[in-house]
Amino acid sequence: MKNKKNRKGKVILSISILIVIITILGFLFVPLFNNLKFGLDLQGGFEILYKVESVDGSDMNKDKLMATYKTLSKRIDSLGVSEPEIILEGNDKIRVKLAGVTDPEQARSQLSTVATLSFRDSEDNLLMTSDVLKAGGAKISQNASGEPAVLLSIKDKEKFYEVTNKISQSDSNMIIIWLDFNEMMDSFEKEGEQCGESGSNCLSRATVSQGFASDVIIDGKFSEEEVSNLVDLINSGSLPSKLTEISSQTVGASFGDDTLYKTLLAGIIGIALIGLFLIFVYHFAGIISTISIIFYTFLVFLVFWIAGGVLTLPGIAALVLGIGMAVDSNVITFERIRDELYKGKGLSLAYKEGSKSSFSAILDSNLTTLLVAIIMFIFGESAIKGFATMTIITVIVTMFTMVFITRCLVKLFVKTDYFNDKLNLFIRVKKKDIPDVSKNESVKRKPFAKINFLKNQRFFLAMSVVLIVVGMISIYFCGLNLGIDYKSGTDITIATDKDLTKKDINSDMKELDLESSNIQISEDEIVIRIDEALDGEKVKEANAYFEDKYEAKVNIGVVSNIVKKELVKNAIISVLIALVGILVYVSIRFKFSYALAGVIALVHDVLVMIALFGLLQLEVSSMFIAALLAIIGYSINDTIVTFDRIRENLADENKVTKEKITDIANRSLQETLMRTIYTSFTTLIPVVALIFLGSNEILTFNLAMLFGLIAGTYSSIFIAVAIYVAIEKRTFGKTKVKKVYTDDIQEKKIKGINC
Repeated sequence: MKNKKNRKGKVILSISILIVIITILGFLFVPLFNNLKFGLDLQGGFEILYKVESVDGSDMNKDKLMATYKTLSKRIDSLGVSEPEIILEGNDKIRVKLAGVTDPEQARSQLSTVATLSFRDSEDNLLMTSDVLKAGGAKISQNASGEPAVLLSIKDKEKFYEVTNKISQSDSNMIIIWLDFNEMMDSFEKEGEQCGESGSNCLSRATVSQGFASDVIIDGKFSEEEVSNLVDLINSGSLPSKLTEISSQTVGASFGDDTLYKTLLAGIIGIALIGLFLIFVYHFAGIISTISIIFYTFLVFLVFWIAGGVLTLPGIAALVLGIGMAVDSNVITFERIRDELYKGKGLSLAYKEGSKSSFSAILDSNLTTLLVAIIMFIFGESAIKGFATMTIITVIVTMFTMVFITRCLVKLFVKTDYFNDKLNLFIRVKKKDIPDVSKNESVKRKPFAKINFLKNQRFFLAMSVVLIVVGMISIYFCGLNLGIDYKSGTDITIATDKDLTKKDINSDMKELDLESSNIQISEDEIVIRIDEALDGEKVKEANAYFEDKYEAKVNIGVVSNIVKKELVKNAIISVLIALVGILVYVSIRFKFSYALAGVIALVHDVLVMIALFGLLQLEVSSMFIAALLAIIGYSINDTIVTFDRIRENLADENKVTKEKITDIANRSLQETLMRTIYTSFTTLIPVVALIFLGSNEILTFNLAMLFGLIAGTYSSIFIAVAIYVAIEKRTFGKTKVKKVYTDDIQEKKIKGINC
């Protein structure tokens, strides 16, 4: 009786700890979320991508690009944008994101003006322009005392001597260097004290004691950082850069707010449904997993906030999808614990063995997803980088939260011994399914034991081939419905309460003197496709027209042919590198036959997704490529769990024969199928929620994820293992069997992660 009271007391204490954790998270969650920085797609604003060229025709390099970067930073300061993003892309592109900006045209005009450097006196009279300096003529140097200073290389020495000599004899004997001097706003009298500080167009003021006909040193007791900054700013004015707009996006503030609301609603509903599903499947362990999901979500936002990340629509999509995939770690562990319980082991031992044996599958599956996310980040453009950044964070947090934290919480309750005879309550294992070890009873519960997954492998392969061939024929005759990312042009998205028809929109196009190539009208939005890339003036005109006429929320995206070529190249490279990277990684962690089978299955998934998009004529955009890469990471994740079980079962065999390979592979599929079903379902829940409740801006992405998840699950069960068996049978006896099949794998070498 006393024992029972102690157990009950421990359980009450453990539950109290959970309640405290949930309460703390509840208090911290809202202020944390409110302090996050939101991208322009979630709060409205303006994004523009420039191609940077030297006006004098010289080649652009990193130094010149950095000088232009500094100039743009100074100009953005004057716009009053609180959280601007300026991103260097390659050696000749700069992307500027101005979330919350209310006048995109003013921003565009101010950013794209050629930098102008001028030398003026204290009365603001123009003395010289940047013509007197050599191109890129400012360099970091030192004064006579060895302190940091700026060296100016003079081109027109006669003009420079004339001006400096005249100033040296004046009362103020001072020359002020200005960048983008504005006669209506700037004056030395007003800004003299702020000269050289951030936010001021006044770069430097120098006292002149004599005329100079040679290179000169500007000495102002600068720090090294101040000298470097001043050099870049002077060079950006003395070496003017030509900024050519090659893509842009304008998002109305109300449009962004609406998008944020819809996406968050879909995310919350998705998380709630996943939690209910886990509780239904795993009972009390499902409650622990649900609490881990809440903690996981909080931790992802916390890491993102600490890193200074900007939360975008693709980032939220990555988080919601990441939750579905993160649950996989819990599902693998819980299913392993169940397996041990079904062998007749006690809860404490089953927990220990299940946690240990599940670790290698969790590690490999998450590392492959991380590999793909890194490739996305390196080769992706703006939206894909946002998705990749959040995916990288979610994978890292998954390994900590869903493995370490969940296991600590589960162990907390296992150690109370309260659930030793309440296994159905704890993890939904019925007493009738547990064998009596004392009576030498064998395992009673063997799900899917009668299903031979490899018996009809040719039929499943044929189904895939037919779908892919039909899709490719459709693409050959009809082509892919390429978005502006890969076709170049302009997309105008209008959200309005007005009941509009294509006839109305065509009439509007005539008034704007534009020609649409495609108009799509849905319940919530109207998307107008224009084949030409509109300039800033036309974007402003179209935006104002639809806002005024229909009280609409407007989002306008423009992509030039230059960007299209870059995106197409990067898309192909990123997919190929992802496949090669996975081939190498799986070969190292398993062996080449597993890797080759896995990559063939991934190629299958990619082709199925492309075929379906071709058949249904859905838009192929950069977010489709993000979904493609995400599915590559997810699908190999799914496949690796099955491969891990095959490897383990092979290691347990005393002698592996050619005939046994098929049986072992089929048994491994039977043992992991329940986990595959659960994981696929929990990942599909948030995807479906985003499709029906989320923003249309990422509808294509979510549809691609839906098709990819189905294709990935299908290939993991019916394609990858069948190909692996075929390769193994063909090469059987040509490799050292002992080395391949008696590898103790990670189960015996890795103790797992426990508290």
